[in-house]
Amino acid sequence: MNEILKKESLSPAVKLMVLNCPFIAEKAQAGQFFILRANELAERIPLTIADYDREQGTITAIFQEMGASTKILGQMEVGDSILDVVGPLGVPSEIEKFDAPVIVVGGGVGIAPIYPVARALKEAGNEVIAVIGARNRELIFWEDKLRAVTDELVICTDDGSYGQKGFVTNAVVDLHTKHGKIACLWAIGPMPMMRAMTNVTRPLGIKTIVSMNPLMMDGTGMCGACRVQVGNETKFACVDGPEFDGHLVDFDLALKRLSIYKNEEKRAIAHMEHQGGGCGCH
Repeated sequence: MNEILKKESLSPAVKLMVLNCPFIAEKAQAGQFFILRANELAERIPLTIADYDREQGTITAIFQEMGASTKILGQMEVGDSILDVVGPLGVPSEIEKFDAPVIVVGGGVGIAPIYPVARALKEAGNEVIAVIGARNRELIFWEDKLRAVTDELVICTDDGSYGQKGFVTNAVVDLHTKHGKIACLWAIGPMPMMRAMTNVTRPLGIKTIVSMNPLMMDGTGMCGACRVQVGNETKFACVDGPEFDGHLVDFDLALKRLSIYKNEEKRAIAHMEHQGGGCGCH
């Protein structure tokens, strides 16, 4: 169980892993996530479910090696087994048939979790437009998979090395002008990108759903580490989300909370490198 069946490098720091997790695959839905712990030395990592195959009993994880625990995970290979995998967690995306086109926006690693949302929206009979963006062409992935489940795909790169030059927010404004009405928009990616997107869609009157990725520990609503301010209420991303109305999210507070453990993360990476960087999984 939890065996790594496939591993692929999507870019120098971004890895894809297909895991044998039949119980999670059986229940997984778009918008949900799972928590894994690579081994006894690693911390628990929440990852949005990028894809799932009920027949094969697999789930797909895509992650960026940033902290010590993701670096440990990135060192594991096909045939290794993840120590703990728990899920599916969180509330699934609210999928319905809309009366106008819908847009899914993925920034950076956020390209991965918009795929199951786009697929579910398309299966519900919607006209689906995908907008994906990254710093450069090297960081763009899953273009073919998204084309297969959408009616239109717009690619943006900050440096103009692929697709159109500029940010995903510019592309959304252009699409709104082109189509006249956008029923709903999902944005998944770095918090600054999601905040920028909500600032753009608010005056355009586009309902905007964001998938929050705050600090998280147990994933069951017990610890309160993943709390986010949504309107006048405190919500827990693990049990109330991870998707929320982006126009109600206090992104300033969320970004402050996200930076709380930056120094500890640096020390953890330094300690791992001092110990030789081994994952201890073989």
